[in-house]
Amino acid sequence: MKLSEIYKIAVEEGIKVDPRGEEYVKKELELENKRYHQMSEKEKKTYDTERLTNPFPDTRILSGDPEMDVKSALVGIDMDVGEVTLADRLNERGEEINLIWSHHPQGIARNYLYDVMKMQAEMLHKYGVPINVAEGILEPRILEVRRALLPFNSSRAVDAAGLMGFAFLSTHTVADNHVTHFLQNLFDEKKPDTVGDCLDLLESIPEYQDTKKLGTGMLVLSKSKPAETNYHKISAGKVFIDMTGGTGGSKEAFEKLTQTTDIGTIIGMHIREENLKKAKENHINVIVAGHMASDSLGMNLLIDKIQKKGKIKIIPTSGFKRIERT
Repeated sequence: MKLSEIYKIAVEEGIKVDPRGEEYVKKELELENKRYHQMSEKEKKTYDTERLTNPFPDTRILSGDPEMDVKSALVGIDMDVGEVTLADRLNERGEEINLIWSHHPQGIARNYLYDVMKMQAEMLHKYGVPINVAEGILEPRILEVRRALLPFNSSRAVDAAGLMGFAFLSTHTVADNHVTHFLQNLFDEKKPDTVGDCLDLLESIPEYQDTKKLGTGMLVLSKSKPAETNYHKISAGKVFIDMTGGTGGSKEAFEKLTQTTDIGTIIGMHIREENLKKAKENHINVIVAGHMASDSLGMNLLIDKIQKKGKIKIIPTSGFKRIERT
């Protein structure tokens, strides 16, 4: 497969499973195109034209010829200079790797991570939080993340890949959309009654089984009690899968969710301490499913779809374990 084909499929499939809905995302792209055509020529010179067809700024081809044929890809959750060097060493041993494929964004894809967070407002709105309230509580968090990203030397791995002749691809939100869609459909279908049922359902998924063995498995935090607690006695309520939208959102969202929705349990990859405190105050169960397991599940679901269009060799590393469902 050509690199451009992998990228195109990733974006298209990410749109199809976006929690805001495919039509919503397509309308956003139409608005972006209108904004672009209204820009001055000076503004257009520095505009990222990928935004006209790709609504996920943290998913990008970061280096390499888009028309190159991908022979083999070294795929991981975090791909840095060390993984670029690893790819070169593996090639010395007979591999034919020519693509470094990262889940977490690098380069320009990392710099614009904050911009993806806007989707969280629409996700809250879908669950009943007024859109003006959702946007208002999220704005300070987006600005916080944007400021935090400014000091990073985000191009290190991309520069190293280019110097050593590797293409570099990041697929962040497109993969996170897949794990969110997969789990939300599963929990909506099974309708678990208790927090214990939620844990059982997660443990039925291979990616979560593996991380449990490694000691990085699931934790119930906001209702956390001694180890002997029977979580099958704690009601789950409606389950909200919160695993996409760039990074963790606003702590104020927990209060709004209890005021306007019947959500009783949130399942996420991770949670900040200040968000956990708000969840406890508002009596929302929080299940941390595990970061690497959740990212691996999203990447596996995405790669399965790409592999249906053309076979490429996947060499997993850096926290990613390949599990096929095709």
